[in-house]
Amino acid sequence: MEKIVQSLKMEREKPFCAYLYHMPKLRQHINFLTSTLPPLCHLFYAVKANSDPEILKALAPIVHGFEAASLGEIEKIRGVDENIPILFGGPGKTQEEIEGAIHYGVTLLNVESTHELRLLNHIASQKGTSISILLRVNLRNSVPNAKLKMAGVPTQFGIDEQDIPDAIALAKSLPNLRLYGFHFHAMSNNCDSKTHADFVDHCFGKAKSWEEEWNINISYLNVGGGIGINYLELNNQFNWDDFTNRLEKVLVKHRDISWKVLFECGRYITSSCGYYAVEVLDIKQNHGQYFCILRGGSHHLRLPAAWKQSHPFTIVPVEKWAYPFERPKVINSAITVAGELCTPNDVLAREIQVPNVRVGDILLFSYTGAYGWSISHHDFLSHPHPEHLYLEPDDFISEQSIEFVRTRYIDPLITN
Repeated sequence: MEKIVQSLKMEREKPFCAYLYHMPKLRQHINFLTSTLPPLCHLFYAVKANSDPEILKALAPIVHGFEAASLGEIEKIRGVDENIPILFGGPGKTQEEIEGAIHYGVTLLNVESTHELRLLNHIASQKGTSISILLRVNLRNSVPNAKLKMAGVPTQFGIDEQDIPDAIALAKSLPNLRLYGFHFHAMSNNCDSKTHADFVDHCFGKAKSWEEEWNINISYLNVGGGIGINYLELNNQFNWDDFTNRLEKVLVKHRDISWKVLFECGRYITSSCGYYAVEVLDIKQNHGQYFCILRGGSHHLRLPAAWKQSHPFTIVPVEKWAYPFERPKVINSAITVAGELCTPNDVLAREIQVPNVRVGDILLFSYTGAYGWSISHHDFLSHPHPEHLYLEPDDFISEQSIEFVRTRYIDPLITN
C-alpha cells in the first residue's frame, strides 16, 4: 500500500489527500465472515458505517442483506440491488420514511416505541398492506466493556425491557402489523468475543421467555452489530474464530428453536479495507511540542476527534522536494498530528513518537473504512474533498511488478 501511495503522489502536483479502499481485501474479509457463521445465522451490512456506492456494490453479492437507518440509505441500497433484503431501524422514523420502506419492500422494520407501532399500523392500513416488524428492546443490562452503549443505560434507543410485555400486547392487537421477533442492538465497538457470545445467549433467553409467555411465533432474532475494531492495539482485534465457536455452543444450548439469527455489522466489515492518506504541509513547534499539519483532518476523518483518541498511522516517505530552501523535519520525537481546520479540536493523533517525518511525506491512516468520511463534516471551511480511490487486483500486481523489475534489473545496473 505504501508504494502505491508513493506512486499516486508522484502523479500529482497538488498536496496528496485521498481515501483508498482495498477492494480485494474487503471481499475476502466478508466472504470469510459469511462462510464461517453457523447455518442459522445471517450477516447484514449496516450501511451507516460506510454508504459509499462502490462499497455497497462489492458487498451486495456476498452479504445476506443490508441494514438501513434512513430512507436515503434505503434508496442507496435499492440503487445497487433491487431485491436484496433490507432491515430498517432508527429512533425517529418519519411518515415519509415509513411509506418509503413500504414502497421499496423493506423486509423487516425495527420498531422503537409504542407510538411508532400505532403510526406504522395507521400508515399500513391506509395503504391496504401489512408490515413485518421486530420490537427493538432496550435491555436493562448491556455488554459492560463496549465503547458505546445503546442499552443498559438511559438512551433514546428501543423500548425499555420492562415495557416489552405492553408493546407485545399492543403489536398483537394491531391488524396491519406482523410481529416476527425482537431486535437487540445494545452496543458499539465491543472487542471481546466472549462477552459478545454471552450477549447473544442472553438475547435468546429473553426472546424465548416472551415467546412462551405471550404465545407468539418468533421467526427472527436480530442481535444487532457492535463488533468492534481495536484502534489502539491493531494486533489485538476481535477474535472471530473464538466468537463463532462460542456462538455454535449458544445455538446448541437453544437447539429446540430454529429462529433465523440476524447480525447487522458495519465497522467490523469495512474498517480494515480503508486507508486515509494525507500529505504533511508544515511542521512546527509550539510550547515545546511538535505539530504536523496535514492537507486534511477531522473534516475528512472525524472518528479520532469524536472519540478523543489517536488514530493509527504509518509514515510514507516522499523523496521529492520541489523548493530551494530547507525541508522541515522531525527526528526521533513525539508529534501531534493536526489538520488544516481553524479549530484546536482538529487533531488526529497526539504525542506519537516517530523516527523521522518531513514536510511532503504522507501519513497513511489505517482502519478508516468505517465511520471515516461518511460521518465527517466535509464542508466546514470549504476545503477540497479528498480523492476516493478503489484499488483492485491490477493495482497491487502493478506494484509488485514494478518492485520486481526495479530490484532485479534496475538496481544492479545502477550499482555496476
